[in-house]
Amino acid sequence: MLSPMEKKGSGARGHTGRRELGGASQGRSLRKGQRSSRSRSEGPSAMTSTGQDSSTRQRKSRHNPQSPPQDSSATLKRSVKKGTVSHSSPNLAEVKKKGKMKKLSQTVEEDLIVGLQGLDLDPETRVLVGTGLVFDEQLNDFHCLWDDSFPECPERLHAIKEQLILESLLDRCVSFQARFAEKEELMLVHSLEYIDLMETTQYMNEGELRILAGTYDSVYLHPNSYSCACLATGSVLRLVDAVLGAEIRNGMAVIRPPGHHAQRSLMDGYCMFNHVAVAARYAQKKHRIQRVLIVDWDVHHGQGTQFTFDQDPSVLYFSIHRYEQGRFWPHLKASNWSTVGLGQGQGYTINVPWNQVGMRDTDYIAAFLHILMPVAFEFQPQLVLVAAGYDALQGDPKGEMAATPAGFAHLTHLLMGLAGGRLILSLEGGYNLHALAKGVSASLHTLLGDPCPMLESPGVPCASAQTSISCTLEAHEPFWEFLVRSVEPQEEDEVEEDKVEEEDEGRWEAATLPLDTCRWPVLQDRTGLVYDEKMMSHCNLWDNHHPETPQRILRIMCYLEELGLAARCLILPVRPAMDAELLTCHSAEYVERMRATEKMKTRELHREGSSFDSIYICPSTFTCAQLATGAACRLVEAVLSGEVLNGIAIVRPPGHHAEQDAACGFCFFNSVAVAARHAQVIAGRALRILIVDWDVHHGNGTQHMFEDDPSVLYMSLHRYDRGTFFPMGDEGASSQVGRAAGTGFTVNVPWNGPRMGDGDYLTAWLRLVLPIAYEFNPELVLVSAGFDAAQGDPLGGCQVTPEGYAHLTHLLMGLANGRIILILEGGYNLASISESMAACTHSLLGDPPPALTSLRPPQPGALASITETIQVHRRYWRSLRMMKMEDKEECPSSKPVIKKLPKATNPVSAKGTATPSGKGPEAGMRKTAAAASAKESPLGHTKSKTAKAVLAQGQSSEQVARGASLDQATSKETSVIGTTMDQHASAETIKNTPNQNTVDPVGETEPIRTPQASCADKQTTEASPVQGTTAQQSPDPVSNLSGRLSTLKLNSAALEVYDYEADLLGEAAGGQDMNSLMLTQGFGNFNAQDVFYAVTPLSWCPHLVAVCPIPAEGLDTAQPCKTCGTLQENWVCLTCYQVYCSRYVHAHMVHHHEASEHPLVLSCVDLSTWCYVCQAYVHHQDLQEVKSAAHQSKFGQDMPHSH
Repeated sequence: MLSPMEKKGSGARGHTGRRELGGASQGRSLRKGQRSSRSRSEGPSAMTSTGQDSSTRQRKSRHNPQSPPQDSSATLKRSVKKGTVSHSSPNLAEVKKKGKMKKLSQTVEEDLIVGLQGLDLDPETRVLVGTGLVFDEQLNDFHCLWDDSFPECPERLHAIKEQLILESLLDRCVSFQARFAEKEELMLVHSLEYIDLMETTQYMNEGELRILAGTYDSVYLHPNSYSCACLATGSVLRLVDAVLGAEIRNGMAVIRPPGHHAQRSLMDGYCMFNHVAVAARYAQKKHRIQRVLIVDWDVHHGQGTQFTFDQDPSVLYFSIHRYEQGRFWPHLKASNWSTVGLGQGQGYTINVPWNQVGMRDTDYIAAFLHILMPVAFEFQPQLVLVAAGYDALQGDPKGEMAATPAGFAHLTHLLMGLAGGRLILSLEGGYNLHALAKGVSASLHTLLGDPCPMLESPGVPCASAQTSISCTLEAHEPFWEFLVRSVEPQEEDEVEEDKVEEEDEGRWEAATLPLDTCRWPVLQDRTGLVYDEKMMSHCNLWDNHHPETPQRILRIMCYLEELGLAARCLILPVRPAMDAELLTCHSAEYVERMRATEKMKTRELHREGSSFDSIYICPSTFTCAQLATGAACRLVEAVLSGEVLNGIAIVRPPGHHAEQDAACGFCFFNSVAVAARHAQVIAGRALRILIVDWDVHHGNGTQHMFEDDPSVLYMSLHRYDRGTFFPMGDEGASSQVGRAAGTGFTVNVPWNGPRMGDGDYLTAWLRLVLPIAYEFNPELVLVSAGFDAAQGDPLGGCQVTPEGYAHLTHLLMGLANGRIILILEGGYNLASISESMAACTHSLLGDPPPALTSLRPPQPGALASITETIQVHRRYWRSLRMMKMEDKEECPSSKPVIKKLPKATNPVSAKGTATPSGKGPEAGMRKTAAAASAKESPLGHTKSKTAKAVLAQGQSSEQVARGASLDQATSKETSVIGTTMDQHASAETIKNTPNQNTVDPVGETEPIRTPQASCADKQTTEASPVQGTTAQQSPDPVSNLSGRLSTLKLNSAALEVYDYEADLLGEAAGGQDMNSLMLTQGFGNFNAQDVFYAVTPLSWCPHLVAVCPIPAEGLDTAQPCKTCGTLQENWVCLTCYQVYCSRYVHAHMVHHHEASEHPLVLSCVDLSTWCYVCQAYVHHQDLQEVKSAAHQSKFGQDMPHSH
């Protein structure tokens, strides 16, 4: 019979059933914490995972306290324990080396302690508590005077208040009195002229209010609208002061009217002042905040907020909204994924457009995980503001989506991990009163620290959502390092499988999910803690320097007590595991073998320990192992019974290496595995359990125990180093996916090198761990919480910080209704494990994770490992099927949509209208016209009436003309206040779009090439264009306003019907979405890739007064740009007559307008005139003189009359 040593030497399988590495010539087994020496026998230049040859790695190990040196004498010994070195007769050189290593270790530990002192972990002096709430009844003092059924109504706040009272949330919040925003504060975003105009609405009668409201899109006005809008903005500012002034942790402003559509000088979509935009600027100005994240989850795109910050890298704007290729309000190409910001702001505007209705929680969560959270971690905001509209909830008449209140709780929870928890929600839309109230209460519950409800039907992101997310990723990968991803070719069988599953998915019915599914547990204690100093009696009788030392748990517990964290937890008594519990994972023979060690003598204990891999045994080992496993079971009982929400187990010896019938790697009984089985026994069914193992070593024992069980999902992130890192072999490879019914439920992320840090782990969390976890939808989460991947650990060689562990914990807390238990595994730097466990405990107690101030992007090696695992598991988990779009055809571009819209029925209620085929308007509510879908115009500034036709193959020009006539007729039918538009289009407005502004066509037969969205889509409105041109104020504000209104030529622009996806023109100097008559044939040698546009300009513009007389020296259209000297596509300012280049060159005319506010410019190319404020072309008799002068300069002759 062979001895255990002879078995190992022969290469036969040992008692664990796995083949040992190393042959008889080596005479030893490879141990945990030691590097493999086999590379030396494989050749002189075997490469390691870090790109160094093995000899280089051996040299570095002498000076790296994190990498124990290889002792050549080890080949002569029977075995070397994991994490230990030989102690036989050290010579002088070895003594010096040991002293140097000890000094280096002390230095590393001291540096770590100094760094950790700034973590703000002291709960008594640092951790903020309290959720602020602003709710003021005065905000209900306005309504629509002429339409009682208008959706933005006082009943919205009434419903919310009733729900908050019903759920006892008002008493749990810190109430703040609303205040009025000052004019100076509003001017941080809005123009003074616009604010003054809004102020005069307080003195108008109903007729005047209705006329003024009719000049905007989807708004109404009331004498109290101005004061309520000021109060709403001031409410958000009050919360900004409270949060940044450390009065509270987070807050919510339950306000109306909403604000995110309001622009600098323009009401829009129920909004007068842009609350979150003003709040962002206010935080930057008053509180010196440098980086603000604005998240807009309202179902409508917040174009006002986007345009305010689209050139500003200090504000990151993220919007997730219904788009439907532009058919949904506000019908802007600037709302599409291709719009990324301008100038220095490129990459800081992120749009995720939904192109179908019925989007669910998992679609929203996927967008957060794959796009928002990675970018936010890289951006590192100091304040997070949310434009919190709830019109994406199931049942909302505007949004037609299928999100649930629980879904919004999860979104809120994800955001609470950013900016040190400084998060403010500002109510925007939401028009199903019951759904709105439930959505607000769900977010408020989460802000207060209540656990996220489980998603009733989590599912996976639908195909349309995956496409939108992938396109947004494609657009923003150049700007954000955390979005960079390795792309592997997709196997053909996987492609076919994807198609089959998508076909089988069918259409999800929104009615299947009830809204009232949120369950908020009432808990006396939040976090349970199990610890017993008796577990310290397990010790190594032969090696006092063994890394698995009894002081590990003592140091952790003392540190928790020092910080006051232990006092905030419920200390639970520890009990030993019963045999019945141990036998759920271990064999009876093995349990008895361990029990027998209690009576063994020292020599027998040494022999018994040596028979296992990296194990020492003492007389107390069995008792301590029983206590460690029993403590985990006790914590499971407390969590499942509702005694506590979550918990931590400070236990030893660790357990995740323990096999069914063998001790391994410091482990005897697999505490996490036994706890999982115990939970299922308590539940009386196969409870869905997620086990996350973030110990730096692969949990081979846990994997084996559940590899055929689909009820337990095991996910491990560990050092693998291509099989050379303990426990060696291929068991921790990404290819290990489970077997039989458990195939796909074993997920390994193998790191093939050291120095993995926070960025690497967070990337794995967001791209892999959480998507799979949400799809699995666990009912309990267990974490094998080893901290040997922590910075400073002598075995792991990785760089995860305590802050990093806090974030990993926080992200997992959104799962399983918050039922999560952390069970200590490895970790051998006493300072690191104490700080790391304390950081995790803070998160479990509901404290916000600290900011990751020195976060670096994921390493290429980490990305390769993550991508490798994703590729393996895509066939099992559909949530992983986000992929880089190799072909633009896969992303829905701004494809023209030729549709005729029904006649408008209510000029005030366009918002929320979509125009998909087969969908009619809501009676009396939907406005089918697109008043500001391309460009809004203040105070009746008319929009360019457009008609469009696309000449397909074989289509005659007569058909195009007939289509254009129909569009004109429709416009006439929908005109209001007896005004019509100038139907004459001048020849100079016909343009050819530059080829460099186009993208690939949507399909092979698509005749139109559509340019990507750019600042041409912008519909911003600026302040008064000319200094000193403001009309003199009348003492009577009503008379003054009446005078203004009498000069307005109101027309059908507010109700104009057009085809939204034709917004392609993009005027060269400023940018505009213009619907156009696109002609693709009939022009001789016409290139099929070219697109021509014909627009009808405004027949009048209120800013014509800014046009100054032609200078005495005349007008020279051949002048170069004053700034860059270019002669390409220049424009002349009609106020100061300076010449600058267009936005297609260097945008110097745009910059000139922004600096001077001069509104009107003349093209030196085609002599067309553009108004920045109206965002439209203008053709008026007052421009005839300057156009004639320009024509004379350009062509040497007078310009013929155009009409």
